[in-house]
Amino acid sequence: MTIQPLTRAALAATLIASFSHVALADMTPADVQVPDGNTVALETVGVGAITYMCEAKDDGTMGWVFKGPHAALNDSDGAQVGSYYGPPATWEALDGSKITGTQLATAANGDGNIPLQLVEANPAEGEGAMTGVSYIQRLNTQGGVAPDVACDDGHEGATAVVTYQADYIFWTAN
Repeated sequence: MTIQPLTRAALAATLIASFSHVALADMTPADVQVPDGNTVALETVGVGAITYMCEAKDDGTMGWVFKGPHAALNDSDGAQVGSYYGPPATWEALDGSKITGTQLATAANGDGNIPLQLVEANPAEGEGAMTGVSYIQRLNTQGGVAPDVACDDGHEGATAVVTYQADYIFWTAN
């Protein structure tokens, strides 16, 4: 899948301009709010895709199983400043610093949208933009849920790539 640069830039600028951090905090469910004592270090818009595979789930039924994301992380001008990929979920700055983390909470964000999320960051690998990040919030999600198409024994092994975008807010401890 290719995301056209103008589309990516327009989406990033529109999303970041339309939601200030204060407005997002006021609209953010309590479950995915960052604890006091942290400050925003970096705000990005992730634009990309999530891959699902049709396979047997843990309960034995067939269904679409999450395999991983791949997204560009863009700044407010639409310029790419990093990438998000997995598994494991990894946020990597263009300077090579990167983090993984542990999901602490999620909150629903409407039909057809992946949930909002709060992640506690592990210590960064490498020095750079991700150094010192304590939490990552995924907010303002659009799209990304498993497809609403058949997944049965006849479709086992099929993959589906679903586009999405989300704001990723990176926090550091005060």
